Amino acid sequence: MKKTYTRSIHELQEIVTDTEKFFEQNGIDDSLRMKVDLTIEELFVNMVTYNTETDQNIEIEMNPIDGGIEVSLTDFDVERFDPTDVREVDIDAPLSERTPGGLGLYLVLKMADSIHYEYHNRSSKITFTNRVAESDV
Repeated sequence: MKKTYTRSIHELQEIVTDTEKFFEQNGIDDSLRMKVDLTIEELFVNMVTYNTETDQNIEIEMNPIDGGIEVSLTDFDVERFDPTDVREVDIDAPLSERTPGGLGLYLVLKMADSIHYEYHNRSSKITFTNRVAESDV
């Protein structure tokens, strides 16, 4: 499935609905849904919020893979931002000592089984996978 969405957080409900349909149509284990939905939401909201120099739609592509799903989000006509190259977040520090920002991407990196970033011709593509753990099968 490949579909484009307007640059609006109001698209999140449709994205969740489309993800649910994709899981059902492809027999993907529903135990992965929460991780996939949260990861897509965080990446999509970051693209909408921080890539304000473009009005291009964001493309989301989902593909079934052995034991799970591969999802790509592509943002067009934007500056480079590699989410795999973000600063560490000290989750053990007291709130008063934490620097705001970065927690969402930190969670994305922890939830995805793998994450890959590509940047070509002002297009930013983030691909992540989630699979059912061997112990869950």
